[in-house]
Amino acid sequence: MTEERRRRGRPARKAADEGPGARERILQAARAEFAERGYDKTTMRGIARAAGVDAALVHHYFGTKDDVFAASIEVSFEPAMVLPQILGQGEAGIGERLARYFIGIWENPATRAPLLAIVRSALTHEAAAKVLRGFVLRRLLERVAAELDVPDPHFRAELAASHMVGIAILRYVVQVEPLASVDPEEIVRMVAPSLQRYLTEDVDGRPTED
Repeated sequence: MTEERRRRGRPARKAADEGPGARERILQAARAEFAERGYDKTTMRGIARAAGVDAALVHHYFGTKDDVFAASIEVSFEPAMVLPQILGQGEAGIGERLARYFIGIWENPATRAPLLAIVRSALTHEAAAKVLRGFVLRRLLERVAAELDVPDPHFRAELAASHMVGIAILRYVVQVEPLASVDPEEIVRMVAPSLQRYLTEDVDGRPTED
């Protein structure tokens, strides 16, 4: 008897593909592959092989390499979990909360390696840069700015992103001293007022009105 023809877009099932853990295994494998190989040298087949699943399943869950790249970023940033923490206490102190969150994920060894690969790839590969821009701006900072209902949220988000990504590059990628070895709390203390101003104050330096 011939095997039943599978539906278009659905991979063949096998034991390793069963259950809700398959998608999580793919994401973890993608993070490791991007961290080790960078964007250019990472392939969908390589991710599938590391996850122990069929390559078609990676395409089924994520579509393209850009999509799985973006999803691997989200695993590190977890915007759905952190946004309520950043926004839930109101505008006062939001710059400090955002700075502490951003520096915290870079200081954590579990999330630093994939983020290093992401930033390094974005510096040399336009597709990776596009994914990083889209995620950092639209999925995180613009949502913060939009919730605060401030003028020019897109521009404000870009200013905040440029500040934080610039710190990440100099401290963790290029490792410029003394920024590379200064206490993280000192960075938060210095950066928080700028982020607060970007996200909550009007052009005259006053808090925006409700």
